[in-house]
Parts: sequence; structure tokens; C-alpha cells
Amino acid sequence: MFRGVAQLSLDSKGRLAVPSRYREGLLMRCAGRLVITADHDKCLLVYPQPDWEPIQQKLMSLSSLNPRIRDLQRQLVGYAEDTDMDAAGRVLISPALRDFAALGKSVVLVGQGNKFELWDKEKWDQVLERGAGFNDGDLPPELEGFSL
Repeated sequence: MFRGVAQLSLDSKGRLAVPSRYREGLLMRCAGRLVITADHDKCLLVYPQPDWEPIQQKLMSLSSLNPRIRDLQRQLVGYAEDTDMDAAGRVLISPALRDFAALGKSVVLVGQGNKFELWDKEKWDQVLERGAGFNDGDLPPELEGFSL
């Protein structure tokens, strides 16, 4: 279970040091094998490889004759890259993925349960500024009655 926000830096080679609080769990869950892909919000999704595989299988089992499904397949599977944590707990973010998410040196890793989102720091700040984006009476039906 991944939760929390970590402000990090990419090094000059595009490597990200995974926070130590997540390393042991990732080593136990997937031996440090991760899949990084593009998200429609222009951030990156980082999955332990065993958690990614069923998503890819389900996505690719959908009809590619539907243009919206095909676009999603192209984005999620097309950008998906396997990567391994190195001995220092770093992962390499490829140039293509860094370009897609417009990642600068300062990034934010956001735990989302079974995966992480990786954001450029400035874009993340913009996400926080706009908040949840729900006004009174503008909640999706799934959130009716939801309480924190």
C-alpha cells in the first residue's frame, strides 16, 4: 500500500531515488521491477510489475475497433516501460516518459494505493491549487454520502 507525497529530484541522467519507506515493500512485492507509463493527466503512473500485468491484459482484451479504446491502448501500453530499481534504490525515467510528463528536476511522487503518480513539481502545485474540483451539489454520484 503506497500513500503519501514525496518531493524529490531527478538526477542529470533522469534517475529517481525511490524514498526508502517504499523500497523494502517494492523489493518484497516485485523484486524492484516496475512499469512506468503515461497517464492522461500528463503525469506518469508507476506500478509494481505484478500489479500492472492484469491491467495491460484487460486493456488489450478490449476491442481496438473502438477509437477511444484504441487511443487508451496506444497511450498506456505504448508508453509502458519496464524498469528495475538499482542497488541504490533508483529508477531510470526514460527521455520519452520525461518528455510526455514534462518532468523537470523537481518532481513529486504521490502514493495511490497500488501505484504511484509521478508529477512535475509545478504541475502538482497546480493540481493542488484547483483542489478536488467539486462544488456543493457537484459531486459524482459515487461520492454521495462519502465522509472523511
